[in-house]
Amino acid sequence: MRLGDLLVRARRVTTEDVERALEFGRENGGRLGENLVAIGAIDQRTLSSFINRIPVEPQSIAATGIDESELVDLLLKNIFVGRLETVRQFIDSIKLPYHIVADLVQTAVDRIYLQTLGRRASDNLLDMAYMFTDTGRKTALAALERSRYSGAAPVTIEAYTDQVNAQKPTNEVVTMARIKEALGSLEMAPDVIEQAGPALNSGRAILMYGPPGNGKTTVSLRFASVFQDVIHIPYAIAIEGQIIRLFDPSVHLQVAPAGIGQESESFIRMSEPDLRWVPCKRPFIIVGGELTLEMLDLRWDHVGLYYEAPLHMKALGGCLLVDDFGRQLVSPTNLLNRWIVPLESRFDFLKLNSGKSFKMPFEELVIFSTNLDPEDLMDPAFLRRLPYKIEVGGPEVGRYYRIFQNECAQHGLELTEETFRYIVDRITIDKGLELAAYQPKFIVDQIVATCRFMEQPPRMESRYIDYALDNLRVKRPTDTPRQRSTAAQVH
Repeated sequence: MRLGDLLVRARRVTTEDVERALEFGRENGGRLGENLVAIGAIDQRTLSSFINRIPVEPQSIAATGIDESELVDLLLKNIFVGRLETVRQFIDSIKLPYHIVADLVQTAVDRIYLQTLGRRASDNLLDMAYMFTDTGRKTALAALERSRYSGAAPVTIEAYTDQVNAQKPTNEVVTMARIKEALGSLEMAPDVIEQAGPALNSGRAILMYGPPGNGKTTVSLRFASVFQDVIHIPYAIAIEGQIIRLFDPSVHLQVAPAGIGQESESFIRMSEPDLRWVPCKRPFIIVGGELTLEMLDLRWDHVGLYYEAPLHMKALGGCLLVDDFGRQLVSPTNLLNRWIVPLESRFDFLKLNSGKSFKMPFEELVIFSTNLDPEDLMDPAFLRRLPYKIEVGGPEVGRYYRIFQNECAQHGLELTEETFRYIVDRITIDKGLELAAYQPKFIVDQIVATCRFMEQPPRMESRYIDYALDNLRVKRPTDTPRQRSTAAQVH
């Protein structure tokens, strides 16, 4: 992906800015970044900071930080697993630049692992084809017996640590405008928004608590779009001769090209971006009741013979939401004991099967969401280590009405004041429940479903309302029938 795409996806410039800069370049020359500054689309300091965080391709095998023999073995595995033939295919699989792949291929030829078949389809060196020798095939199989990892060449743990520190969430400044944009039409109490901003800017752990059904998880999910930057995540990391697979398409959202024209020249420090790193949005990972302590350690793949990064490592540079905190398989005390050092010192230790431990940065925003009493979950010492505690309570009547109106409007329902008062009275008096933000959607969805079954257009008919309200809470022996208000007989 080129510079223009990355800047647009990170909301540093617009597609119109890039098009104007490209036109400026066609008339005056220069690179895209220089031209964006020249037309006033971005300042030089912001541009330099952005570019300096983009990994650039290594200039030599030594610059990869990976031993040449390990890279040759990986190339052979890729060729064997993918049934590859041409240099172009080798480059696509191992994600290293042509000059390094050419050196690796030459080494494989010198060691009689590969033999040349000649060029395919053109005179381009990228279309030079190769095949295994008997020795090469045996070498590839032996390499697969040691580790079945194939694909992009790994980066070193040192390079990854530097990159995580360069793209930590606190590098972005969260403003009131950003939070309101992220929340959109979601109705939230002003004090929740005002408390969320400083918490997000701090990068420290957040505890969101309050009764169920009032939007703790929904608000936390909306926080994902508060952060706009593009970060870079490697396919894999190498440490002590072992591979840790990190990039995970199920949790890492790769940014797509912005669909704009691009400059023909390179744009980063006279070099190209390192394709071993994937440009992504900041990850937002959710774990719930399934969380165990084992999930916070490296997972050894007994079939693939490599490690899979734990979830909190995959969340580096983004957010990790521990939903329904207190209902996990692991106890809150054990979980917080495991994270007491990372939450305060901003680094963690992981251990290989060999017993070797290594240090990792813990630059991510951790959000604990619970509907249990925080003081029942942890002692004061642990609570103190969660510096931001945001209560998300039930809505007051005015906000509840706005939520209800929004839900009704989406389905073409009319909500009169009389009907609204009837619903509120039945919930709070008959059912003995507190108002909760989830109830309007629950009620409206049930009314619409009943109308659909009755083959009628959606309408607020009294018995349909009662059916929905009765589903909010089962009837109790102490319940007494309530005289239905004639005000509910609408439409």
